[in-house]
Amino acid sequence: MGLLDGKNALIFGLANDKSIAWGITQALHREGAQIGISYAGETLKRRVVPLAEQIGCKWVEECDVTKDEHIAATAEKAAAHFGKIDVLVHSIAFAGREELTGPYYNTTREGFKNAMDISVFSFVALTKAFQPILNPGASLMCMTYYGSVKVAPHYNVMGVAKAALEATTRYLAYDLGPQKIRVNAISAGPIRTLAAAGVGGFRDMYKHFADMSPMRENITIEDVGNAAVFLASDLSARITGDVLYVDSGFNTVGVQMNPEAKSE
Repeated sequence: MGLLDGKNALIFGLANDKSIAWGITQALHREGAQIGISYAGETLKRRVVPLAEQIGCKWVEECDVTKDEHIAATAEKAAAHFGKIDVLVHSIAFAGREELTGPYYNTTREGFKNAMDISVFSFVALTKAFQPILNPGASLMCMTYYGSVKVAPHYNVMGVAKAALEATTRYLAYDLGPQKIRVNAISAGPIRTLAAAGVGGFRDMYKHFADMSPMRENITIEDVGNAAVFLASDLSARITGDVLYVDSGFNTVGVQMNPEAKSE
């Protein structure tokens, strides 16, 4: 028996086998969920279809989350295939590479609007489109990062977008609570993904994280997948509007000192 037997789960934002979304997809599948996968753009299709085949996923659809008609059509296709949905995972973020280096004040108006539209509003739009076919007890989740509440150098407009995404999580949780639908965010530590590669200085940050976090180690997409199983399952039935940190405790440390340094 899996924790998610009989549940239908949709994952938005799968890019490749290094994606956080892939860690979540594998974990939800392992626990018995019926999976649907949505990807962005034709170029990702050749990476995503073989992954879907690995887990026997029959519903694989392209969805451009910047277009309301795409989102509406995707919701219709999901309703036709699954009937009702129990889990919706939003693992979508975008900022232009040029916005992720140098000072934040160099962010362009267009870059700011793009980051907010794709990284934040898409979660609102997907929630609205799928709300009519969500089962009571359904769980929605999005992916965030600690750069939303503290400065992560070069994360820039993405940090501001993640702050907006976390606020969005709370407001959606409030709206959907009466229907017994939960909305939460997972704040994962740095992982070597396609998205992370665009952040200036990521390699140094990745090493620093492992040196300074209480558990002295980086996290994996499997760690995030297991947290997503908890949030998707009935084990988290009374948890909503929350941010769950999966980061080896890094967010709890205020003053960061080299652990090897000798104390006086």
